[in-house]
Amino acid sequence: MGLHGVRFRGQPGALSFHYEYAGRACLLKSCRVRATLLQENEEEVVVEKSFAPKSFPGNVGGGSNGEPPDDSSSNGLEKWVIKLEQSVNILLTDSVIKILDTLYHDRNYARFFVLETIARVPYFAFISVLHMYESFGWWRRADYMKVHFAESWNEMHHLLIMEELGGNAWWFDRFLAQHIAIFYYFMTVLMYALSPRMAYHFSECVESHAYETYDKFIKDQGEELKNLPAPKIAVDYYTGGDLYLFDEFQTSREPNTRRPKIDNLYDVFMNIRDDEAEHCKTMKACQTHGSLRSPHTNPCDESEDDTGCPVPQADCIGIVDCIKKSVTDPQVIKR
Repeated sequence: MGLHGVRFRGQPGALSFHYEYAGRACLLKSCRVRATLLQENEEEVVVEKSFAPKSFPGNVGGGSNGEPPDDSSSNGLEKWVIKLEQSVNILLTDSVIKILDTLYHDRNYARFFVLETIARVPYFAFISVLHMYESFGWWRRADYMKVHFAESWNEMHHLLIMEELGGNAWWFDRFLAQHIAIFYYFMTVLMYALSPRMAYHFSECVESHAYETYDKFIKDQGEELKNLPAPKIAVDYYTGGDLYLFDEFQTSREPNTRRPKIDNLYDVFMNIRDDEAEHCKTMKACQTHGSLRSPHTNPCDESEDDTGCPVPQADCIGIVDCIKKSVTDPQVIKR
């Protein structure tokens, strides 16, 4: 399902309404569609229904079961490559999970601190590579950089929450998390430069584990969490100030349709868990080339890369893809 289809799924005929309204708005030079009907009837997000534990990777690009997506246009070699990429990702993810399970089986906040230190790394790694592409004059991905920055901003606040809860109290935990993060950054930069599809799938595997971890913690200790106060940083992030960046990383939603309540620590972990589900949705979308759009992108814009300084765009999504297309179709590099 495409991103725009997801946004209007709750209303019969809402998608046609979107296109009709957008067309009129373009004539009036007001291209933003205000989904007022959606806001009135927006179904409450129940994460488990769309993203049951242990199901995230299996639903994304073939996911953790190693099966490539069912795409009749993919040749046998490409399917084999996809399966190999996913198998490597699953092996890496499972290895890290086993380490965390061994070290943090009874220290939840420390585990969350390590997990959030790691989970935010891919997003600024993606941005680094995208900036490099711009510097080389290869192509621009404006919406991708906006969304990935918002994802990094969200994960940073998860990390700040865990620090306020004392998850970083031990020197060993800080040492481990920071050194894993350094290695993970350079690995992700290399992976993303070679195959964005593989990098996005790996990041989704990490976010899937984060979702499952928080979901299990909430089910095990939910009643106790309801009696504990919410950290100030969580209240400020989820309920105060400008929530533009909060809306920006949730690419399957219209802006302003999710406004969390934070009354206690239970609400905090519920929202962190739901954030991880939104990251999974975005990482799933990113594995299909060109499918990612910022929730704030004007639907009447002809191109996300129209910044007044046009750059010749090669229709490829990474170095490996560019090399492959340059061999099979030399004209692609000239476009």
